[in-house]
Amino acid sequence: MELYARALQASLLRPPTKKPSGRKAEDLPRSSVGQGLSVNGVLDTEGELHVHGTVTGRINADRLVVCPDGFVNGDIVANDVRIEGRFTGRVFALNVTLESSADVQGRIFHHAVTVARGARFDGRMPWRPLNFFESLDQLPETQP
Repeated sequence: MELYARALQASLLRPPTKKPSGRKAEDLPRSSVGQGLSVNGVLDTEGELHVHGTVTGRINADRLVVCPDGFVNGDIVANDVRIEGRFTGRVFALNVTLESSADVQGRIFHHAVTVARGARFDGRMPWRPLNFFESLDQLPETQP
């Protein structure tokens, strides 16, 4: 349990929307959560993550794609997020795209957002200036 608490604390201290130093965006690794996989906890990657399965918890990534067969329930912290599947929770990202197959409930804190015709959204989309993401070192507490 103590190891999990240390890992969680370390992931909270990593600047959530900053690119890793010394690497270009196209050089970052690509990972995926498979269709038959369910993950509970914190996923932290410096690259691109594609979610085909289910993730409950927090995702820290440079880029995140919630695929049409994917489901995320929790917080997403990334530079770029594309949602094609289901999402419930909060997104903190500079650029967010909701595709026509998206089904989203929650809040999307963004600098730029694109919503395709047919996307389903129930929640709020507060715009934030760039300096909000640059100084974001800890997520605000969830309100009941």
